[in-house]
Parts: sequence; C-alpha cells; structure tokens
Amino acid sequence: MRIGHGYDVHRLVEGRKLILGGVEIPYEKGLDGHSDADVLVHALMDAMLGALALGDIGKHFPDSDPEYKGADSLKLLDRVSEMIDESDYVFSNADMTICCQSPKLAPYILEMRKNIAETIGCDIGQISVKATTEERLGFTGEGLGISATAVVLLEQV
Repeated sequence: MRIGHGYDVHRLVEGRKLILGGVEIPYEKGLDGHSDADVLVHALMDAMLGALALGDIGKHFPDSDPEYKGADSLKLLDRVSEMIDESDYVFSNADMTICCQSPKLAPYILEMRKNIAETIGCDIGQISVKATTEERLGFTGEGLGISATAVVLLEQV
C-alpha cells in the first residue's frame, strides 16, 4: 500500500467563481488562482501524486504554463488518475477535508463526491469529503481563504 497526503490553500477574492470538488457554489467571492483554483481537487491531486512519489501538481501543471490558465481541475484530476492507471497501483480511497468559515458546504458535498468519483472512475463510497470551520480563527476563520487536505490510499495490483 502507498499513502499520499495533499494540502492546498487559495485566497478568496471578488470577481471569481467559487468551485469546490467541481461544483460551482453560489457565493460573493471565489478562489484566486491560475486554474479554477479548486482547492479540494488540488489537495486530492497532490495526495495522489505523493502516493506515487511523482512530485506535486506544480511540477505537472505549472502556473507559468498558459495551457493551465483557467483550467478545469477535474480535467487535471483525470490526468493524474491516468498516472495511477499506468502504475502498479490502484486507487483504494480518499478522505478529504475542506476548511472555510463560509459558505456552508453541506448541501454540496454529495455532488462533490459524485464528481470526484466519476472523474477517478471509482465508487462514490471510496470518496469521503468533509467540511469544517476554524471557529473564526486564522485566515480561513476570518474568511480570507479556503484550504483543503486530502489523504489517499493506493494498493499494489
């Protein structure tokens, strides 16, 4: 078995869509970034790449490359999933946590799980997504940004 851990954070800004787990969430701010800035999917990709010892998303999808400007993170996730398919490992499961003060994410979590499972090509039961606040502490608690962590387990074929 191989375990990977991923973390991502983006600043909340006006004039951007808020996309988490491939779901556009109605909110007055969105996440700033070169791509769609989907922190949840970015953390997941880093965890998957980490489990394969292939570096991070910056290595594979650099923000200096115009090809990834505004990129749909689920499409990038599909490419990372292909890297697993090409390895001696199979995806077992992922457990992810989104940390933000607002908006409330509970109504969107099932759709996030579906999007991720469909992109990876696994059962929704292999995908766990949770959301929490930091009780108004730190940059996420102050509403300045959103962070996400992910842990992935791969099993050798």
